[in-house]
Amino acid sequence: MAHEPRQRKDQRMRVAVIGAGVIGVTTAWYLQEAGAEVVLLDAAAAPASGSSFANGGMLHASHAEPWNAPGVGLDLLRYLGRRDSPLLVRPHAIPGLIGWGLRFLGNSRRARFEEHTRLNARLAAFSLKEIDRLQRELAPEGLDFDFRRSGILKLFQDPASQARNRTASEDMTDAGVRFEDWTVERIIAEEPALAPVRDQLCGGLYFPDDAIGDAARFTAALLAIARRRGLTYCPGVAVRRLRTFRGRLDALETSEGPIAADACVVANGYHAPDLLRPLGIRLPVAPVKGYSLTLPMNAGTRIHLPLIDDANKVVMTPLGDRLRLAGTAEFAGRDGSLNPQRAASVLDHCRRTLASLPEQMDAETMAPWTGLRPMSARGTPILGATAVPGLYLNTGSGHLGWTFACGAAALVRDSVLGEPPALPMEGLTL
Repeated sequence: MAHEPRQRKDQRMRVAVIGAGVIGVTTAWYLQEAGAEVVLLDAAAAPASGSSFANGGMLHASHAEPWNAPGVGLDLLRYLGRRDSPLLVRPHAIPGLIGWGLRFLGNSRRARFEEHTRLNARLAAFSLKEIDRLQRELAPEGLDFDFRRSGILKLFQDPASQARNRTASEDMTDAGVRFEDWTVERIIAEEPALAPVRDQLCGGLYFPDDAIGDAARFTAALLAIARRRGLTYCPGVAVRRLRTFRGRLDALETSEGPIAADACVVANGYHAPDLLRPLGIRLPVAPVKGYSLTLPMNAGTRIHLPLIDDANKVVMTPLGDRLRLAGTAEFAGRDGSLNPQRAASVLDHCRRTLASLPEQMDAETMAPWTGLRPMSARGTPILGATAVPGLYLNTGSGHLGWTFACGAAALVRDSVLGEPPALPMEGLTL
Protein backbone atom coordinates (compact mmCIF):
# COMPACT_ATOMS: atom_id res chain seq x y z
CA MET A 1 0.00 0.00 0.00
CA ALA A 2 2.98 2.33 -0.28
CA HIS A 3 2.24 5.69 -1.83
CA GLU A 4 4.54 8.38 -3.12
CA PRO A 5 4.21 11.33 -0.70
CA ARG A 6 2.90 14.56 -2.15
CA GLN A 7 5.17 17.50 -1.44
CA ARG A 8 4.37 21.10 -2.18
CA LYS A 9 6.74 22.75 -4.63
CA ASP A 10 9.71 24.51 -3.00
CA GLN A 11 8.46 23.68 0.51
CA ARG A 12 9.03 21.01 3.09
CA MET A 13 6.47 18.24 3.30
CA ARG A 14 3.75 19.25 5.78
CA VAL A 15 2.60 16.34 7.95
CA ALA A 16 -0.19 16.42 10.51
CA VAL A 17 0.06 13.94 13.38
CA ILE A 18 -3.11 13.28 15.37
CA GLY A 19 -2.52 12.29 18.99
CA ALA A 20 -0.03 13.62 21.55
CA GLY A 21 0.52 10.43 23.53
CA VAL A 22 3.86 8.67 23.47
CA ILE A 23 3.07 7.18 20.03
CA GLY A 24 2.03 10.47 18.41
CA VAL A 25 4.79 12.61 19.91
CA THR A 26 7.48 10.08 18.97
CA THR A 27 6.10 9.87 15.44
CA ALA A 28 6.12 13.65 15.17
CA TRP A 29 9.72 13.74 16.40
CA TYR A 30 10.99 11.22 13.85
CA LEU A 31 9.22 13.00 10.99
CA GLN A 32 10.53 16.39 12.04
CA GLU A 33 14.08 15.12 12.40
CA ALA A 34 13.82 13.74 8.85
CA GLY A 35 13.02 17.22 7.55
CA ALA A 36 9.22 17.37 7.50
CA GLU A 37 7.18 20.32 8.74
CA VAL A 38 5.06 18.76 11.49
CA VAL A 39 1.81 19.87 13.10
CA LEU A 40 0.80 17.83 16.16
CA LEU A 41 -2.83 17.94 17.27
CA ASP A 42 -4.59 16.49 20.28
CA ALA A 43 -8.03 17.03 21.82
CA ALA A 44 -6.50 16.94 25.32
CA ALA A 45 -4.97 20.01 26.91
CA ALA A 46 -1.66 18.29 27.75
CA PRO A 47 0.50 15.57 26.20
CA ALA A 48 0.40 11.97 27.45
CA SER A 49 -3.05 12.48 28.97
CA GLY A 50 -4.37 9.07 27.91
CA SER A 51 -2.86 5.59 28.15
CA SER A 52 0.68 7.01 28.18
CA PHE A 53 0.17 8.79 31.50
CA ALA A 54 0.93 6.09 34.09
CA ASN A 55 1.54 2.75 32.40
CA GLY A 56 3.71 -0.02 33.82
CA GLY A 57 6.91 1.78 32.85
CA MET A 58 8.58 -1.27 31.31
CA LEU A 59 10.40 -1.35 27.97
CA HIS A 60 10.63 -5.02 27.17
CA ALA A 61 11.33 -7.02 24.06
CA SER A 62 11.17 -10.07 26.31
CA HIS A 63 7.41 -9.90 26.79
CA ALA A 64 6.20 -9.15 23.29
CA GLU A 65 3.51 -11.85 23.23
CA PRO A 66 0.05 -10.66 22.18
CA TRP A 67 -2.67 -11.10 24.76
CA ASN A 68 -4.59 -13.50 22.52
CA ALA A 69 -2.47 -16.52 23.37
CA PRO A 70 -3.88 -19.97 22.58
CA GLY A 71 -6.53 -20.74 25.17
CA VAL A 72 -7.46 -17.10 25.82
CA GLY A 73 -11.11 -17.95 25.16
CA LEU A 74 -11.07 -20.44 28.04
CA ASP A 75 -9.33 -17.88 30.24
CA LEU A 76 -12.10 -15.37 29.60
CA LEU A 77 -14.70 -17.96 30.59
CA ARG A 78 -12.68 -18.98 33.65
CA TYR A 79 -12.48 -15.40 34.89
CA LEU A 80 -16.10 -14.57 34.07
CA GLY A 81 -17.82 -13.01 37.08
CA ARG A 82 -14.62 -12.61 39.12
CA ARG A 83 -14.21 -8.93 39.88
CA ASP A 84 -10.58 -9.35 40.99
CA SER A 85 -9.57 -11.34 37.91
CA PRO A 86 -6.61 -10.15 35.81
CA LEU A 87 -8.68 -10.49 32.64
CA LEU A 88 -12.25 -9.18 32.78
CA VAL A 89 -15.01 -8.59 30.23
CA ARG A 90 -17.79 -6.23 31.25
CA PRO A 91 -21.20 -7.46 29.97
CA HIS A 92 -22.17 -4.02 28.63
CA ALA A 93 -19.08 -4.03 26.39
CA ILE A 94 -19.82 -7.36 24.69
CA PRO A 95 -22.09 -6.08 21.86
CA GLY A 96 -19.43 -3.62 20.69
CA LEU A 97 -16.71 -6.28 20.84
CA ILE A 98 -18.31 -9.04 18.79
CA GLY A 99 -16.61 -8.33 15.45
CA TRP A 100 -13.28 -7.39 17.01
CA GLY A 101 -13.52 -10.28 19.48
CA LEU A 102 -13.99 -12.90 16.78
CA ARG A 103 -10.85 -11.64 15.04
CA PHE A 104 -9.03 -11.52 18.38
CA LEU A 105 -9.90 -15.16 19.07
CA GLY A 106 -9.14 -16.17 15.47
CA ASN A 107 -5.63 -14.81 15.87
CA SER A 108 -5.10 -16.94 18.98
CA ARG A 109 -4.41 -19.99 16.81
CA ARG A 110 -0.95 -21.29 17.64
CA ALA A 111 0.72 -20.51 14.29
CA ARG A 112 -0.65 -16.95 14.15
CA PHE A 113 0.17 -16.26 17.77
CA GLU A 114 3.77 -17.43 17.35
CA GLU A 115 4.24 -15.40 14.17
CA HIS A 116 2.82 -12.26 15.78
CA THR A 117 5.03 -12.79 18.83
CA ARG A 118 8.11 -12.92 16.58
CA LEU A 119 7.03 -9.74 14.77
CA ASN A 120 6.49 -7.96 18.08
CA ALA A 121 9.80 -9.14 19.53
CA ARG A 122 11.72 -7.95 16.47
CA LEU A 123 10.04 -4.54 16.56
CA ALA A 124 10.53 -4.25 20.33
CA ALA A 125 14.24 -5.07 20.14
CA PHE A 126 14.71 -2.47 17.40
CA SER A 127 12.68 0.06 19.39
CA LEU A 128 14.79 -0.40 22.54
CA LYS A 129 17.93 0.37 20.53
CA GLU A 130 16.24 3.52 19.22
CA ILE A 131 15.15 4.80 22.62
CA ASP A 132 18.63 4.08 23.97
CA ARG A 133 20.07 6.21 21.15
CA LEU A 134 17.59 9.03 21.73
CA GLN A 135 18.34 9.07 25.44
CA ARG A 136 22.07 9.38 24.81
CA GLU A 137 21.72 12.05 22.16
CA LEU A 138 19.02 14.18 23.79
CA ALA A 139 19.85 13.94 27.49
CA PRO A 140 21.86 17.21 27.23
CA GLU A 141 18.69 18.89 25.90
CA GLY A 142 16.54 17.69 28.80
CA LEU A 143 15.31 14.23 27.83
CA ASP A 144 15.06 12.94 31.41
CA PHE A 145 12.54 10.20 32.12
CA ASP A 146 14.02 7.88 34.78
CA PHE A 147 15.44 5.68 32.03
CA ARG A 148 17.50 2.72 33.19
CA ARG A 149 18.86 -0.36 31.41
CA SER A 150 18.10 -2.43 34.48
CA GLY A 151 16.92 -5.60 32.85
CA ILE A 152 13.62 -7.14 33.97
CA LEU A 153 13.08 -10.15 36.23
CA LYS A 154 10.05 -12.41 35.79
CA LEU A 155 9.12 -14.44 38.87
CA PHE A 156 7.49 -17.88 38.89
CA GLN A 157 5.71 -19.97 41.48
CA ASP A 158 4.85 -22.80 39.07
CA PRO A 159 7.67 -24.83 37.45
CA ALA A 160 5.46 -25.70 34.48
CA SER A 161 4.77 -22.03 33.78
CA GLN A 162 8.46 -21.25 34.05
CA ALA A 163 9.25 -24.02 31.58
CA ARG A 164 6.70 -22.67 29.08
CA ASN A 165 8.11 -19.17 29.42
CA ARG A 166 11.65 -20.48 29.00
CA THR A 167 10.66 -22.18 25.75
CA ALA A 168 8.93 -19.01 24.53
CA SER A 169 12.03 -16.98 25.36
CA GLU A 170 14.24 -19.42 23.48
CA ASP A 171 12.00 -18.93 20.44
CA MET A 172 12.67 -15.17 20.56
CA THR A 173 16.46 -15.35 20.66
CA ASP A 174 16.59 -14.89 16.87
CA ALA A 175 14.90 -11.50 17.40
CA GLY A 176 17.71 -10.44 19.72
CA VAL A 177 16.07 -11.32 23.06
CA ARG A 178 18.56 -12.66 25.64
CA PHE A 179 17.64 -14.23 28.95
CA GLU A 180 19.16 -15.90 31.99
CA ASP A 181 17.68 -18.66 34.13
CA TRP A 182 17.84 -17.63 37.79
CA THR A 183 17.50 -19.88 40.80
CA VAL A 184 15.62 -18.74 43.90
CA GLU A 185 18.98 -18.17 45.60
CA ARG A 186 20.12 -15.88 42.78
CA ILE A 187 16.81 -14.01 42.90
CA ILE A 188 17.11 -13.29 46.62
CA ALA A 189 20.75 -12.28 46.25
CA GLU A 190 19.90 -9.78 43.53
CA GLU A 191 16.60 -8.58 45.05
CA PRO A 192 16.64 -8.98 48.86
CA ALA A 193 13.14 -7.47 49.14
CA LEU A 194 11.81 -10.84 47.93
CA ALA A 195 13.30 -12.82 50.84
CA PRO A 196 9.95 -13.06 52.71
CA VAL A 197 8.38 -14.97 49.77
CA ARG A 198 11.37 -17.20 49.09
CA ASP A 199 9.36 -20.38 49.77
CA GLN A 200 6.69 -19.39 47.23
CA LEU A 201 9.13 -19.01 44.35
CA CYS A 202 10.50 -21.73 42.12
CA GLY A 203 12.78 -19.53 39.99
CA GLY A 204 12.87 -16.68 37.53
CA LEU A 205 13.92 -15.52 34.10
CA TYR A 206 16.05 -12.40 33.86
CA PHE A 207 16.14 -10.35 30.65
CA PRO A 208 19.30 -8.20 30.76
CA ASP A 209 18.57 -6.03 27.72
CA ASP A 210 15.19 -4.74 28.90
CA ALA A 211 14.78 -1.28 30.38
CA ILE A 212 12.43 0.95 32.33
CA GLY A 213 11.31 4.57 32.04
CA ASP A 214 8.45 6.96 32.65
CA ALA A 215 6.46 7.23 29.41
CA ALA A 216 4.67 10.44 30.39
CA ARG A 217 7.91 12.22 31.32
CA PHE A 218 9.50 11.01 28.09
CA THR A 219 6.57 12.28 26.04
CA ALA A 220 6.52 15.71 27.66
CA ALA A 221 10.30 16.13 27.46
CA LEU A 222 10.56 14.99 23.82
CA LEU A 223 7.70 17.30 22.85
CA ALA A 224 9.42 20.24 24.55
CA ILE A 225 12.62 19.59 22.59
CA ALA A 226 10.66 19.19 19.34
CA ARG A 227 8.85 22.49 19.91
CA ARG A 228 12.15 24.27 20.46
CA ARG A 229 13.20 22.89 17.09
CA GLY A 230 10.11 24.20 15.34
CA LEU A 231 7.30 21.66 15.76
CA THR A 232 3.80 23.17 15.90
CA TYR A 233 1.77 21.77 18.79
CA CYS A 234 -2.00 22.31 18.95
CA PRO A 235 -3.40 21.12 22.31
CA GLY A 236 -7.14 21.16 22.88
CA VAL A 237 -7.84 20.85 19.15
CA ALA A 238 -10.14 17.98 18.18
CA VAL A 239 -10.01 16.52 14.67
CA ARG A 240 -13.58 16.10 13.45
CA ARG A 241 -13.03 14.70 9.97
CA LEU A 242 -10.33 13.73 7.49
CA ARG A 243 -11.07 15.46 4.20
CA THR A 244 -10.07 14.03 0.85
CA PHE A 245 -9.87 15.52 -2.64
CA ARG A 246 -9.82 13.29 -5.72
CA GLY A 247 -9.28 10.27 -3.52
CA ARG A 248 -6.30 11.45 -1.49
CA LEU A 249 -5.95 13.19 1.84
CA ASP A 250 -6.35 16.94 1.52
CA ALA A 251 -7.02 18.49 4.94
CA LEU A 252 -8.16 17.94 8.51
CA GLU A 253 -11.43 19.47 9.71
CA THR A 254 -10.82 20.45 13.33
CA SER A 255 -12.59 22.24 16.16
CA GLU A 256 -10.47 25.28 15.23
CA GLY A 257 -11.06 25.11 11.49
CA PRO A 258 -9.42 23.28 8.57
CA ILE A 259 -5.70 22.42 8.51
CA ALA A 260 -4.11 21.57 5.17
CA ALA A 261 -1.56 18.78 5.06
CA ASP A 262 0.41 16.78 2.52
CA ALA A 263 0.14 13.73 4.74
CA CYS A 264 -1.47 12.74 8.01
CA VAL A 265 -0.58 10.11 10.61
CA VAL A 266 -3.46 8.93 12.78
CA ALA A 267 -1.93 8.08 16.16
CA ASN A 268 -4.78 8.81 18.57
CA GLY A 269 -5.17 5.32 19.97
CA TYR A 270 -8.60 3.76 20.27
CA HIS A 271 -10.21 6.87 18.75
CA ALA A 272 -8.62 6.10 15.38
CA PRO A 273 -11.45 3.88 14.04
CA ASP A 274 -13.91 6.78 14.36
CA LEU A 275 -11.86 8.98 12.02
CA LEU A 276 -11.25 6.23 9.49
CA ARG A 277 -14.75 4.77 9.26
CA PRO A 278 -16.18 7.57 7.04
CA LEU A 279 -13.39 6.86 4.56
CA GLY A 280 -14.41 3.22 4.33
CA ILE A 281 -11.50 1.95 6.43
CA ARG A 282 -12.40 -0.58 9.11
CA LEU A 283 -9.68 -0.51 11.74
CA PRO A 284 -9.69 -3.57 14.08
CA VAL A 285 -8.69 -1.69 17.24
CA ALA A 286 -10.52 -1.78 20.58
CA PRO A 287 -9.81 -0.17 23.98
CA VAL A 288 -8.56 -2.38 26.80
CA LYS A 289 -8.46 -0.84 30.27
CA GLY A 290 -5.48 -1.13 32.57
CA TYR A 291 -4.82 0.14 36.10
CA SER A 292 -1.79 1.40 37.98
CA LEU A 293 -0.73 2.87 41.31
CA THR A 294 2.30 5.10 41.87
CA LEU A 295 3.66 5.53 45.37
CA PRO A 296 6.81 6.94 46.95
CA MET A 297 9.43 4.30 47.63
CA ASN A 298 10.70 3.95 51.18
CA ALA A 299 13.04 1.56 52.93
CA GLY A 300 10.33 -1.08 53.18
CA THR A 301 9.06 -0.93 49.60
CA ARG A 302 12.32 -0.25 47.77
CA ILE A 303 13.18 -2.70 45.01
CA HIS A 304 16.16 -2.53 42.67
CA LEU A 305 14.89 -4.63 39.79
CA PRO A 306 11.63 -4.23 37.89
CA LEU A 307 9.53 -7.32 38.49
CA ILE A 308 6.91 -9.20 36.50
CA ASP A 309 4.88 -11.51 38.72
CA ASP A 310 3.74 -14.43 36.58
CA ALA A 311 1.37 -15.93 39.15
CA ASN A 312 -0.41 -12.70 40.07
CA LYS A 313 -0.28 -10.99 36.65
CA VAL A 314 1.13 -7.67 37.89
CA VAL A 315 4.30 -5.64 37.38
CA MET A 316 6.33 -3.60 39.87
CA THR A 317 8.65 -0.96 38.43
CA PRO A 318 11.03 1.36 40.31
CA LEU A 319 10.99 4.76 38.57
CA GLY A 320 13.47 7.01 40.31
CA ASP A 321 12.13 7.50 43.83
CA ARG A 322 8.69 6.14 42.92
CA LEU A 323 7.27 2.63 42.64
CA ARG A 324 4.79 1.89 39.85
CA LEU A 325 2.40 -1.03 40.35
CA ALA A 326 0.33 -2.05 37.33
CA GLY A 327 -1.90 -4.81 36.06
CA THR A 328 -5.29 -6.06 34.85
CA ALA A 329 -6.85 -6.13 31.40
CA GLU A 330 -10.47 -5.09 31.33
CA PHE A 331 -12.73 -5.01 28.31
CA ALA A 332 -15.12 -2.24 29.32
CA GLY A 333 -15.78 -0.50 26.03
CA ARG A 334 -14.97 3.20 26.21
CA ASP A 335 -15.69 3.49 29.89
CA GLY A 336 -12.61 5.32 31.14
CA SER A 337 -13.82 5.74 34.72
CA LEU A 338 -11.61 4.53 37.55
CA ASN A 339 -13.02 1.64 39.56
CA PRO A 340 -11.46 1.82 43.07
CA GLN A 341 -11.98 -1.92 43.57
CA ARG A 342 -9.96 -2.77 40.47
CA ALA A 343 -7.19 -0.37 41.52
CA ALA A 344 -7.14 -1.88 45.01
CA SER A 345 -6.95 -5.33 43.40
CA VAL A 346 -3.65 -4.35 41.76
CA LEU A 347 -2.25 -3.47 45.18
CA ASP A 348 -3.56 -6.71 46.68
CA HIS A 349 -1.97 -8.83 43.94
CA CYS A 350 1.36 -7.00 44.30
CA ARG A 351 1.35 -7.52 48.08
CA ARG A 352 1.36 -11.27 47.53
CA THR A 353 4.93 -10.88 46.31
CA LEU A 354 6.06 -7.64 47.95
CA ALA A 355 4.51 -8.00 51.40
CA SER A 356 5.97 -4.72 52.67
CA LEU A 357 3.49 -2.75 50.56
CA PRO A 358 0.63 -1.03 52.42
CA GLU A 359 -2.39 -3.22 53.11
CA GLN A 360 -4.96 -0.65 51.97
CA MET A 361 -5.07 1.63 48.96
CA ASP A 362 -4.69 5.30 49.82
CA ALA A 363 -5.76 7.46 46.88
CA GLU A 364 -3.81 10.46 48.16
CA THR A 365 -0.42 8.74 48.28
CA MET A 366 -0.82 6.00 45.65
CA ALA A 367 -2.24 8.01 42.72
CA PRO A 368 -4.58 5.33 41.32
CA TRP A 369 -4.95 5.63 37.55
CA THR A 370 -6.65 3.89 34.67
CA GLY A 371 -6.16 4.14 30.93
CA LEU A 372 -7.59 2.66 27.75
CA ARG A 373 -4.95 0.97 25.60
CA PRO A 374 -5.61 0.61 21.84
CA MET A 375 -5.38 -3.11 21.11
CA SER A 376 -5.40 -4.55 17.61
CA ALA A 377 -7.32 -7.76 17.07
CA ARG A 378 -4.22 -9.60 15.84
CA GLY A 379 -1.93 -8.44 18.68
CA THR A 380 0.57 -6.51 16.55
CA PRO A 381 0.54 -2.75 15.90
CA ILE A 382 -0.98 -1.35 12.72
CA LEU A 383 1.54 0.89 10.99
CA GLY A 384 2.10 2.69 7.72
CA ALA A 385 0.04 3.48 4.65
CA THR A 386 -3.69 3.01 4.10
CA ALA A 387 -5.68 2.72 0.89
CA VAL A 388 -6.10 6.52 0.96
CA PRO A 389 -2.97 8.21 -0.43
CA GLY A 390 -1.45 10.55 2.13
CA LEU A 391 -3.08 8.82 5.10
CA TYR A 392 -0.96 6.72 7.48
CA LEU A 393 -1.45 4.86 10.76
CA ASN A 394 0.40 4.29 14.01
CA THR A 395 -1.97 2.60 16.41
CA GLY A 396 -3.03 -0.77 17.84
CA SER A 397 0.07 -1.34 20.01
CA GLY A 398 -2.01 -2.17 23.09
CA HIS A 399 0.02 -2.94 26.22
CA LEU A 400 3.27 -2.56 24.23
CA GLY A 401 2.81 1.05 23.14
CA TRP A 402 5.63 2.39 25.30
CA THR A 403 7.95 -0.41 24.21
CA PHE A 404 7.13 0.04 20.51
CA ALA A 405 7.04 3.85 20.46
CA CYS A 406 10.43 4.67 18.94
CA GLY A 407 10.61 1.68 16.61
CA ALA A 408 7.08 2.16 15.29
CA ALA A 409 7.72 5.88 14.79
CA ALA A 410 10.81 5.12 12.71
CA LEU A 411 8.86 2.72 10.49
CA VAL A 412 6.00 5.17 10.00
CA ARG A 413 8.47 7.94 9.17
CA ASP A 414 9.96 5.75 6.46
CA SER A 415 6.50 4.96 5.12
CA VAL A 416 5.40 8.61 4.99
CA LEU A 417 8.60 9.78 3.32
CA GLY A 418 8.71 6.89 0.86
CA GLU A 419 12.00 5.54 2.21
CA PRO A 420 13.00 1.88 2.59
CA PRO A 421 11.76 0.76 6.04
CA ALA A 422 14.23 0.06 8.81
CA LEU A 423 12.47 -3.31 9.31
CA PRO A 424 10.27 -5.39 6.98
CA MET A 425 6.67 -4.17 7.25
CA GLU A 426 4.99 -7.51 6.48
CA GLY A 427 2.54 -8.33 9.24
CA LEU A 428 2.53 -4.79 10.64
CA THR A 429 0.38 -2.91 8.11
CA LEU A 430 -3.36 -2.58 7.71
